Amino acid sequence: MHYLISNFEFPVSTLDDLMLIERDIHPTAIISPDSIIAEGVKIGPYTVVGPEVEIGPETEIGPHAVIEGHTRLGEKTKVFQFASIGAPPQDLKYGGELTRVDIGDRTIIREFVTVHRGTQSGGGITRVGKQCLLMAYCHVAHDCKVGDNVIMANGVTLGGHVKIEEHVIIGGLSAIHQFCRIGTYAFLGGMSGVNKDIPPYMKYWGQRDNLYGVNSIGLRRQGFSREVIEALKEVYRAVFQGSDTVREALDVAESRFGAIVEVKRLAEFIRSSKRGVPMASNGEEEP
Repeated sequence: MHYLISNFEFPVSTLDDLMLIERDIHPTAIISPDSIIAEGVKIGPYTVVGPEVEIGPETEIGPHAVIEGHTRLGEKTKVFQFASIGAPPQDLKYGGELTRVDIGDRTIIREFVTVHRGTQSGGGITRVGKQCLLMAYCHVAHDCKVGDNVIMANGVTLGGHVKIEEHVIIGGLSAIHQFCRIGTYAFLGGMSGVNKDIPPYMKYWGQRDNLYGVNSIGLRRQGFSREVIEALKEVYRAVFQGSDTVREALDVAESRFGAIVEVKRLAEFIRSSKRGVPMASNGEEEP
């Protein structure tokens, strides 16, 4: 029997021998001999690590967590107690196919978070990016793609096949319908219900069709220039508050601000949306 520790094989006969190699694994943890455990990993009491799991260097896993399936945790990731990563998807069509979960470096997964592996029909992988924070009780369903630097507050639920782009913040107890997309640097207020695509750089709150303008405060905090933010506001007013059709407004916006990368990205997101995008709440933008 062999355990693989940081790409070097050590022949060991019992779990006690493994303790001599990696002293930060609690003796009550159940670790498959076919898992891959890198150097510096800490695993708490009563945690279960399955046979197809790969855990990166200096990752910390709390007590009573379950890591199973073809799951990879990046380096310096933190998984808190009672989290479940890599369980089979909640999809009645799933028949045990080989699918995966991939968690990026330095991501924090808090208590009772669930991340389910992908389905064959959905691409076969559920992915959470680098430096994300998934607060307690969040759920990432099968085939979701969560970008880098995403914050999901307590109780956020993602349906299957949801795509969250980088630097998105989602308020607590929000639910995202399957196949929806959330654009980069968007901000969703707490208890939101989303059944359409949320354009990048925008604010959204409520149960249906409630865009509240550009995420100005968030963009300023992230170092976006005043010129970019003002251009995005102009595009927002033209597309969501103007009298032209969305297509006409986007054409005008691109002709005026086409040199600004963020405007181009916003326009491309709206044009490519398959589920449609929400409209402005009451036709007004929050200050």
